[in-house]
Amino acid sequence: MKIVVDAMGGDYAPVNIIAGAIEAIKEYQVCICFVGQQDRIEAELKKYSYPKELVEIVHAPEVVEMDDHAAVAIRQKRKSSITIGIGLLKKGGYDAFVSAGNTGAVVAASTIVLGMIPGVDRPGIGCVIPSLKNFNLMIDMGANTAAKPEHLLQYAKMGRIYVQEVIGRADPKVGLLNIGSEEGKGTGLEKEAYKLLEENIKSFIGNVEANEIYTGKADCIVCDGYVGNVALKVSEGLMESVGTLMKREIKKNPIAILGALLLKNSLSEARKSIDYAEYGGAPLLGVDGLVIIGHGRSSPKAVKNAIRCAKSEVEHNILAKIKEVL
Repeated sequence: MKIVVDAMGGDYAPVNIIAGAIEAIKEYQVCICFVGQQDRIEAELKKYSYPKELVEIVHAPEVVEMDDHAAVAIRQKRKSSITIGIGLLKKGGYDAFVSAGNTGAVVAASTIVLGMIPGVDRPGIGCVIPSLKNFNLMIDMGANTAAKPEHLLQYAKMGRIYVQEVIGRADPKVGLLNIGSEEGKGTGLEKEAYKLLEENIKSFIGNVEANEIYTGKADCIVCDGYVGNVALKVSEGLMESVGTLMKREIKKNPIAILGALLLKNSLSEARKSIDYAEYGGAPLLGVDGLVIIGHGRSSPKAVKNAIRCAKSEVEHNILAKIKEVL
């Protein structure tokens, strides 16, 4: 299995990217093709001991910065690690592409270079999220901010397959993220999408409100990219703020400090369950290739787990199964 990794993508590239990829090589025995500025990649690789036969380097002189406009980056930086890396996936001989770089650029390049799966109009970013019951998939988390009802139906079909194959849920329940549980709630988009989902998805359970995202009510939650991205960022910010507040209050009271020490293992497990680094990356579903998008602040652990996600998609033959359904 060969996985292309964007060595220059993310806030801490190439240091964290290469550190995480080396861990993945050792743990999963996958072949990694690093794409990026060769001198910087080679300088980082010198810090590690690893099986040389499992590493390949493809030089890409340009870097898409995190604040670059996606369309401009793709047009003006044709020799970037993102464009060249996705080009390798298109060419063949490689199984997946992983990047923690500019999300918009990854989505744009994947759409242009790889093309769409027949039956899918726009790609959607899926995000594996923890719930009180297990793990759910939420789609779309920002790839398509101007969705149409038929796009949400396509997301539901792809999301069900992902949950079945990767998460391991036999008959995933699908919910539509909305402002109320009753039919007829929401804008024209949600109302039309509700009808399409009800007619075409046998396991559609209706609307899911934002306070039910993490309850496990639905195994696959569908929404447009604007709403999904806002929900994701609010969740991230809330978790970070709650953690900071807890630490601040605990430090004020010796008894609270003692209690925290006694609960250390339990708190560690709880934190682990909501840490994005544990899941690594989000699948870009709908494009004709396996693409995993990592968090811009990805740690080596997150990079390693993003590669694990890519490996899992390859092993479950997700692309072929989505094509078969759509």
